Amino acid sequence: MLKGLNHITIAVSNLEQSLLFYCDLLGMKAHVRWDKGAYLSLGDLWFCLSCDKVSPATDYSHVAFDIAEHDFPAFVTKLRQAGVTEWKQNTSEGDSLYLLDPDGHQLEVHCGALQSRLDALKNNPYAGLEWL
Repeated sequence: MLKGLNHITIAVSNLEQSLLFYCDLLGMKAHVRWDKGAYLSLGDLWFCLSCDKVSPATDYSHVAFDIAEHDFPAFVTKLRQAGVTEWKQNTSEGDSLYLLDPDGHQLEVHCGALQSRLDALKNNPYAGLEWL
């Protein structure tokens, strides 16, 4: 029986550049690195950078990271001052910044949780919404 998310691995083209982005800019903790990758963490999340051919999603697929509401404005300012590329504007509940990593992987920094999203859907349901 599945019990949760174990880890996320993304392909990167330049390990040094990705380590700087994910550790120095986003604040992940680096644990180990080797010729073709690195293991990082963010809270309880295990995150792997793996040197490989990169093929970022062009659809809405993305990885969203959680941030406290009171930390969001300063963090967004930091990211924008660093020149991150934004790929989408937020139109849903909770503050979000949608950004690309150095290889074009789609990321989101989001304030909110599943429950806050479900609560928002009670007032503004998506087209065809069905409660399960």
